[in-house]
Amino acid sequence: MSLLRLQKVLAERGVASRRRAEELIRKGRVRVNGTVITELGYKVDPERDRIEVDGKRIPPPPPRVYYLLYKPYGVITSLSDPQGRPTVRDLLRRVRLRVFPVGRLDRDAEGLLLLTNDGELAARLLHPRYRVPRVYQVKVRGVLGEGEIKRIREGVPLEDGPSPHMKVRLMRRTKSNTWLQITLHEGRNRVIKRTFAAIGHPVMKLRRVAFGPLNIKGLRPGEYRALRSEEIKRLKRWTAIQN
Repeated sequence: MSLLRLQKVLAERGVASRRRAEELIRKGRVRVNGTVITELGYKVDPERDRIEVDGKRIPPPPPRVYYLLYKPYGVITSLSDPQGRPTVRDLLRRVRLRVFPVGRLDRDAEGLLLLTNDGELAARLLHPRYRVPRVYQVKVRGVLGEGEIKRIREGVPLEDGPSPHMKVRLMRRTKSNTWLQITLHEGRNRVIKRTFAAIGHPVMKLRRVAFGPLNIKGLRPGEYRALRSEEIKRLKRWTAIQN
């Protein structure tokens, strides 16, 4: 078992959110093997170390759960929002265990979102080395020609470097818009929207339809389901996690 940051373990065990766990550590309310820990970077082995908060041992790890959600337009990819806007947590009222989203979708985007309490799998799915594909259906303003599609495929200069390699498939054109299917392996912030804005064709609609081996077939906006055992195995095989 690899060592983990103490606040991460507290959050994963359901003791408190990551931020609240950091406050508990700073206030000296957390002990590891009988020693008070106030260092936020302190690492522990949750399988061997005795971790206590206010003198009580933290609970055992919860069972791993995995949910596939069709995030609707207008919902925040967060577990809470100080402005009172609807969040993905609001859509998971029947889910008893604390789960967190793997990556994010903007408020004005919709589609597939994976939620889990499996931190190791989530980290691997988001790491560039595993090249987990994200597939989007994108509606952009204006009619794109082959030259512009080629520019998107080859990369467009952005403020944080060239846009990542994208596989682009033309779905259809109308008199004023273009629908495309975009596949990429990098989760940079709003990178699809920034890329198309840079060539003068702003994104009007964005829907994620697949993530690795998962897709949203059979789900309507706002609906979710637990992953099937075979889907979980496929995700773990993708990131070389042993079952």
